[in-house]
Amino acid sequence: MKLNRRTFIKQSAAVAAASFALPACTFSPAESDKKIGLQVWSIAKNLATDLHGSLDLLSQIGYQEIELFGPYPFSTDLDKERWNSITSALGFSQSGYFGLSAKEFKQLLDDHGLKTPAMHVGLDTLRNKFDELAEAAHQLGQTYAGIAAIPDEERQTLDGYKRVADDFNTLGEKAKANGLRFYYHNHGYGLVPMEGIVPFDMILERTDPALVFFEMDVFWTTAGGADPVKYLDANPGRFKLMHVKDMKQLVRFSGDGGNPQQWMELFPHITDAGSGVLDLKTILSHASKAGVEHFVVENDVITNPKESLEKAYQYLTKLEGW
Repeated sequence: MKLNRRTFIKQSAAVAAASFALPACTFSPAESDKKIGLQVWSIAKNLATDLHGSLDLLSQIGYQEIELFGPYPFSTDLDKERWNSITSALGFSQSGYFGLSAKEFKQLLDDHGLKTPAMHVGLDTLRNKFDELAEAAHQLGQTYAGIAAIPDEERQTLDGYKRVADDFNTLGEKAKANGLRFYYHNHGYGLVPMEGIVPFDMILERTDPALVFFEMDVFWTTAGGADPVKYLDANPGRFKLMHVKDMKQLVRFSGDGGNPQQWMELFPHITDAGSGVLDLKTILSHASKAGVEHFVVENDVITNPKESLEKAYQYLTKLEGW
């Protein structure tokens, strides 16, 4: 039986959503002219159990932004059903605004000096509820709305990738018409040739640079056998967001990265930014030159939120030359 993203999350939830206490912080935030944020999936369970305390932790460390994940109150029934099917495995059921309205969540972020420039949204919601999505995004002051991954069933062939790329252009048009920007986060698949063509290259070439933007994940890009720097240099202005984490040792997918089993195999190699072997200084320097606007810390297998988030933030704020 084909293992889809839903099954993958069920199997890996115990690792990805571990819960740990968030003790009070006494340190002072470092100064930084970069927009350093956090993909809140990294501390999803903590947010579900202590929303105020978790946001207070981020604020005290110095994080300026957060990237959200859905579903949201406006999400389609299909995206909500997909979420509900995995919550028991995750150990928490909240997402989006964590039980609040968009207006209430915005006020909470304001209270903690945080902003949210971007959100991951289900593809079905993007296709069918864009007006509602846009209204909520504007309430929160968000600019970017995009997907975390292309569903398995839509990327089995090169023609499937082509259809998705064309759909990205349509979503990009909707986003622009609503004062937003559509973006795509690649999870490391599509970086090896399929029918003689690299799917990710085809997506870059087939989509309109004025309509479709990208979020590079430095870990998964490297795991897919690609060079983050080469993609950044070859596509200035396309990558507007970046997930920043590190590798304990240089590893690659056992195959093409196209199925969740291969992602799970590499989870033990994920570590905090600055704690691994990736040349983040060079990557981040080229990212800044290529037009990346938001640097989003992420750790899919975080074990100690306070320690990990502080370590990554301090590394990035002290790093020179980017």
